[in-house]
Amino acid sequence: MNRLKRYLPVAVRVALGGIFIYAALPKIADPVSFAGTVASYQILPYFWSYFIAAVLPFLELICGVLLLSGYRVRAGALIVAAMNALFMVALASLIVRGLDIDCGCFGGSKTSPWLALARDVVFLAMAGAVLRFEAKRNPSPAATT
Repeated sequence: MNRLKRYLPVAVRVALGGIFIYAALPKIADPVSFAGTVASYQILPYFWSYFIAAVLPFLELICGVLLLSGYRVRAGALIVAAMNALFMVALASLIVRGLDIDCGCFGGSKTSPWLALARDVVFLAMAGAVLRFEAKRNPSPAATT
């Protein structure tokens, strides 16, 4: 049991970091295709699709590297949680509007909005767990006073 308590936080953090790095790489390799995927959500004006396609993959990559390296873990986990919350809102919007498009999450094969939403719930829970583990490991100065 002590081994589980000792290694589980690291395993969750490293897994989440790896997932976000894995998700970022195909988007960085093909930003035009990713911009098309963002545009297919029909949420943002056309220009913003290219802006999001240019920025989001690098934000995912940076957060993944932070989580994987163990440097600035709280910041990385907090941004990952915020991104997942936004992804969930966008996917819920697709479901409500009846649009059955690829989520664009990892490139490659098509993923339904329902499956992507369920996956994002897991990723959000993982980010919350990382934040909780970090709070226990390194309480902030404000929490100790």
